Amino acid sequence: MAAFVQRKAQCLARVDASRKGGLDERAAAVVQLLNGRSRFCTTSSCSGRLVLAQGGAAVTQSCGIQKTNCTWLLVTHETCAKDDVMTALEKATGDVVLKFEPFVLHVLCQELQDAQLLHSVAVNSGFRNSGITVGRGGKIMMAVRSTHCLEVPLSHKGKLMVSEEYMEFLIDVANQKMEENTRRIGRFYKCLELALEAPTRADTSSEETGKNHAVYARRRKRKTIQGQEAHTSPKDHSEEPGPADDAETNLGIFAELML
Repeated sequence: MAAFVQRKAQCLARVDASRKGGLDERAAAVVQLLNGRSRFCTTSSCSGRLVLAQGGAAVTQSCGIQKTNCTWLLVTHETCAKDDVMTALEKATGDVVLKFEPFVLHVLCQELQDAQLLHSVAVNSGFRNSGITVGRGGKIMMAVRSTHCLEVPLSHKGKLMVSEEYMEFLIDVANQKMEENTRRIGRFYKCLELALEAPTRADTSSEETGKNHAVYARRRKRKTIQGQEAHTSPKDHSEEPGPADDAETNLGIFAELML
């Protein structure tokens, strides 16, 4: 725990090294929600963006832009118009691709169960490419990622290789992806709020936990006695336990699993 607290303090004290130099507006609420909890620390985020990237390394990568030897002709975290893209392409001298990159978030977690909670929320919110990694020294990282990326080559050596009609279609597709991305972020935030509140409600009292253990032990003992009596006394074998007995047993087993 001490190691995690130290890592979190170091992360939050760092200067933002991104090109923007601060949080994206759409990602800010999620980042602040997580950093406000003692068990989580966000290390990087992007709310999603549309990019016109020029450069060999940037063209070949399917997720994320290689910043070295790469020029951004256009970048926006909102939907964009065809005229904006066409104007940016006028500056092209090499190979250019249009990319849509969805919301991405990296979160340092104190325990594996914390990362599993975030992973479940992310997947259920539409970020199905999310995953967990455990590094050296027990460093647990949860990455929120999606699969609805887009990457299309537009020009080669400065020459536009597609028609304006296709450009209009392509930008419409990219904008739809941006809008869906925004909806997923909102869904993720709402589900995350509920998930982070749930443990507080479930663990309201250690007294309740002790009562659940005691109830389950009594029910197990009673079932054992009933089973022994069934072997030692004549009884109609067609008789089945009543619904109330089954319900109590199932509740007891559920209580044990939850504890």
